[in-house]
Order: sequence, then structure tokens, then C-alpha cells
Amino acid sequence: MKCLFFGIMSLVASLGYAQNVLNAISPEELREQRANKTKVTEAGDTVSTLAEPLPYGYIEDKEVIWSKVVWEVIDLNERLNQPYYRSSDGLLTESATLFDALAKGVESGEIAEVYDDEYFQNKMTYQQIRDRMVNVDTQQFYYDMVEAGETPDEGAIFNFEMDSQDIKMVKIKGIWYIDRRLGEMKYRLLGLCIMGPDAQTLGTEFDDGQYVELFWIWYPSARKTLNNYNVFNPNNSSSSITFDDLLNARRFSSVIYKAQTMYGIRPIEDYIPRNSKGQLEEHDRIRESILQSEADMWHY
Repeated sequence: MKCLFFGIMSLVASLGYAQNVLNAISPEELREQRANKTKVTEAGDTVSTLAEPLPYGYIEDKEVIWSKVVWEVIDLNERLNQPYYRSSDGLLTESATLFDALAKGVESGEIAEVYDDEYFQNKMTYQQIRDRMVNVDTQQFYYDMVEAGETPDEGAIFNFEMDSQDIKMVKIKGIWYIDRRLGEMKYRLLGLCIMGPDAQTLGTEFDDGQYVELFWIWYPSARKTLNNYNVFNPNNSSSSITFDDLLNARRFSSVIYKAQTMYGIRPIEDYIPRNSKGQLEEHDRIRESILQSEADMWHY
């Protein structure tokens, strides 16, 4: 029994970062291996640690007997959603935030399906995303000081660059469906949206503190990238769970803000305005109706 336990632990460690910590000659080598997604075997060979996500599989149209598309918002301030933030000591454990993982994937070109709308019609480039996250504004008194021959004050230039700590909310779009072959309810994540402050209004009279959509990603195109980012587990630093595992398993707390209902595809706040309690009750009603659909399938 003890041998089996240590065998399992060795397998888990081989999937995570623990083996790099134990075998690294120096901290620099360790960080280089993590950056390049490689590891050195006992024989001295350098091998890639990149992994492919588990394929979804092909679904025939006729196999889907019921479906509903829902839009949800994930508040990263909630305790259950904290794993989507970075939690690292810089050496023994290293985990990126969901935002950093997606941003690096887009920058490298590994994630190409990036859009500025939830219907995935208008594509965006990495530079367009950067433009939404950076705001450099030179104040008038900067030019006045230059003309007067004075050394400009550092405060004359407003410079803001968004980072992970500014990302507090994430939107997701997915479809619940009943698979005829399996006879059960399934969920498929379709899109993911990063939300942050409006960088262009910060420091102006138009800054209302609201979060805006920065970019949407067609989720299937991001699975390979997210599958190679381990999520920090405080109970086991050798855990191999990834962002792709977390999202597909719906391990997050969310609120439905839009769905296919009798009112059409409209945000809940449009047909239940200025009523936070009523909007939360509608969220519960929609979620309950989804669960009830699976139960109704077995009624004859």
C-alpha cells in the first residue's frame, strides 16, 4: 500500500513543478525550465512538458435534444475564485493568473481567435488589446513648464498600464445541452471575456469606476495554452490541475446575467431594471430551469 502511495505521488509530481525544484542545479535553471516548458530527465535529456488538452469529441446535431446558451460573470474577489489569481513564492511554486496566461498566449500568436464582441465577429490584434490597457496622457502644464524652460514635473504625465491586479471580473459564455447518447446534461464553454477598468477614462471626469470588456476569446482556441498553466493548490504544491481543468469542471462561483429566455436573448437588467434582488432571483430561476430540464427528460 505504501509503495502504491509513493508511486502515485511520483506520478503527480512528474506532472507538476515539484520535480524541477528537486532536480534544478540553480534557481536560474529552474526559472528557465519553467519559462521554456521543459525539464531535464535522469539521463540528462531535455524534454518538453507541454501537454495537449483532452479533446472534446464530435457532437452530432441530432444528438443534442435540448440546449440553452447562458452568459455569466465571475467575480474574482470571491474566495472560491481566488485560484484564478497568481499565488507564487517565486521559486518553489509558480502559477500565472488567468489574465497573464491568456495575454501571453495572444502575444505569442498561440491564441488567434480574439474578438471585441461576444458574438465573435470582429477580430482583434494584440496591439489593439494593448491600446485598451494603456493610457499615457500628457497634461497641459507639462508643455507650459517646457516652454518656460523649467524641468517638467513627473506628475505632468499620467501613465497607466493595466496588470493582473486590475482584472477583477471575467465573463463567460457557454451552452448547456442534453446529450441523447449519454442521457445527461453537459456544459461546453464557448467564450471567455477579460474585464478591467476603462484605461482611457482613468483620471478624468468620465471615470465612473465601471469595468469594461477588454477582449473576448473563443475558448476552444485557448485550451492548449491554458492546459499548460498549473493552478496553485495550497494543499498540494505538486498538484497538476490546470486552468483548462478548472474552467471545464466549472470550479468557480458565477452569476447569470443573460440567457435565452421568453424575453429573448437580453441581459436580465434590461427586463428587470433597478432591482438587484429581482435580478438575483431571476438568476436562480434560470439556473433551476436548466437543472429541471434534465430531470424532465426522464418523465414519461
